[in-house]
Amino acid sequence: MAVQSNQQDAVHIMGAGLSGLAAATLLARAGREVHVHDIRADSGARFDGDFQALENWSMGVDFFDQLKEWGFDTNEFKATEFSVVDLIHPDDEITQATTNGVAYRIVERGTSEHTIDQGFKRMAIEAGAQLHYKSRMKEEDCTIIACGPKGTSAVAYGEIFETDHPNHIGFQLNDKLAPGAYSYLIIIDGVGLICTCLWRKQRKSDRFLNETIAWYEAHYPNLNRRPIKRVGGKGDFTINHRYKQDGRYYVGESGGLQDFMWGFGMRMAVWSGVLAARDILGDGDYEHDVRKQLMPYVRTSVSNRWLMNRVGDRTFKRMCKKWMTNQRKKGDGLVWIGKLFQPSAMKSLLYRLVSPFMLTKDPKSMGRGVRRMPFRKALKRDHWEPSDDAKAVGAQWDRIRRGGGQISFANDAESDSVAQEDGAISS
Repeated sequence: MAVQSNQQDAVHIMGAGLSGLAAATLLARAGREVHVHDIRADSGARFDGDFQALENWSMGVDFFDQLKEWGFDTNEFKATEFSVVDLIHPDDEITQATTNGVAYRIVERGTSEHTIDQGFKRMAIEAGAQLHYKSRMKEEDCTIIACGPKGTSAVAYGEIFETDHPNHIGFQLNDKLAPGAYSYLIIIDGVGLICTCLWRKQRKSDRFLNETIAWYEAHYPNLNRRPIKRVGGKGDFTINHRYKQDGRYYVGESGGLQDFMWGFGMRMAVWSGVLAARDILGDGDYEHDVRKQLMPYVRTSVSNRWLMNRVGDRTFKRMCKKWMTNQRKKGDGLVWIGKLFQPSAMKSLLYRLVSPFMLTKDPKSMGRGVRRMPFRKALKRDHWEPSDDAKAVGAQWDRIRRGGGQISFANDAESDSVAQEDGAISS
């Protein structure tokens, strides 16, 4: 059934995440009747207190300036700015990437008042949008599809803990701790998160998180880590032949609009919601605008992901050295990483060559021609025995879990199959 979107129709949005709420806010402000439906009990419930990074280097414009231009109030949620980031090399060398601007803004996801999810929820309600939680809608009955991941291309596991350490952020490239991806440490106002991301499918995935925590404890001895809970999520990376189909707009992760290389997605989620709303209001062409404004960055990230899939710690070390060398020359640690993310003729050619081999067809995409990046198989080098320190971290968590510590990833209905399949964060 084709969904009509003329001026008299109510707009129904599937998904009360950032992309759906962004679109709802702009549509409601323009006088449209808007209904947002989400199967969960609240916006942000999928993330349960996870910290996430808003990167600020890939597009040459500050993301908060974009938000203000689109009419969103950045004071509605807490964001902690960092201009200095520990860059952790695969051989355990720790250097610092610095900039006079903002490298990262760290926001919290979840249902607490200060989270970005709740901030966007408040803006949508204030604009007049009607939000319906624990509400299931059929895709064909909605105008905007913003329901997050359907498949699994990568996973991330983390532990949230109390700490006495001051605010800090560390970004680590290490193919053992985070196969094909990265791990990170974030500390905001006495609460920390250590997380590892896996771009290759593993058995007993908890060993990667335990080993990562053990590494950070050894190299940041003043953490005084007191575990609270373990969290996790999955990423679904797709390329669509169509981003608008039968009157439906596919935004955010539902449209595959995110970074394939390292999984940054919040900027594109909000941006795509804005573009969908503008099209509905007669001020744009969603298909054209997505392809012109967002897809060059998505295609670049596909090329970057193909390269990342084929290298290991030796290349990661060279990347870190080049990053620091460029920082000394340019005086700004964002220049080198920004060029890595920005489109180029070489990356465009590489995308054309490699994307047919990287992506598989999704037969359930309602005619949109969706191709998904599969969760890659583990490599031989991914099989190793945990260290004694990692085993101690695992034993510590087992005691806390038995005492009531929670694992939010296993309780995510959209992620249960992954958790059961690969032993995610098992005891």
